[in-house]
Amino acid sequence: MSDRRFRATTAFQRHIANPLTRLLPFQTLLETRGRVSGEPRRTPLGGRRVGESFWLVSEFGTKSQYVRNIQADPRVRVRIGGRWHHGTAHLLPDDDPVARLRTLPKGNSMAVKALGTQLLTIRVDLAD
Repeated sequence: MSDRRFRATTAFQRHIANPLTRLLPFQTLLETRGRVSGEPRRTPLGGRRVGESFWLVSEFGTKSQYVRNIQADPRVRVRIGGRWHHGTAHLLPDDDPVARLRTLPKGNSMAVKALGTQLLTIRVDLAD
C-alpha cells in the first residue's frame, strides 16, 4: 500500500499541485540542484523559519527527489515570504519527525502525516 500511495501522491504533486503552487508569489519553495542535470529544481513545501534555520519534514524521506538532490549537494535556496535565502540543508534521521510536525504549520503537517510513509526532518541553516 505505501508504494502505491507514494506513486499516486508523487504523480499528483509532480503533474498538478507543484506546477500550480510554484506560481503563487508567497508559496515557500525549496530550490535544489538536480543531481544529474545540475539544473535548479524548485519544490513547493511547508515548513517554518526558526531563527536562522528553516525546518521541514519530507513525507517520503530519501525517496523524495529533492532529498536525493540534497544528498548530492546540500547547498540550497529557500523562498520564504517571497524572499530567497541561501542555505545548507541537513538531513536529520535521528529527529522525531512527528514531534517536529507539531511545531510546523498545521495544514501542511496534516497532509504530510496523512500521506507520508517515510518521514524525515530537514533543517536548512540559512546564510542570509
